[in-house]
Amino acid sequence: MAVSVKITPEALEQAGRLDQPIYSRIQKAIERLENWPRVSGVKALRGRQAGHFRIRTGDYGVQFRLEGQSLIVEKIGHRDGFYED
Repeated sequence: MAVSVKITPEALEQAGRLDQPIYSRIQKAIERLENWPRVSGVKALRGRQAGHFRIRTGDYGVQFRLEGQSLIVEKIGHRDGFYED
């Protein structure tokens, strides 16, 4: 079951601030998400972010949620302070 991956404007802006090598790795991680649920390295979040997931590449993470047949990328950034809103 392939899903469509959508990226919020906020996440696009966050990705645009990354250095090119990191941006490329994030882009590859997001492309892997198209194979949901057969994606390794995904972790379900708990607490206030229950219902959301994250995947990491190095020290950077991508936070997303599922909405029907779509996977919505909500946040992209360095893991330090990544879960703070």
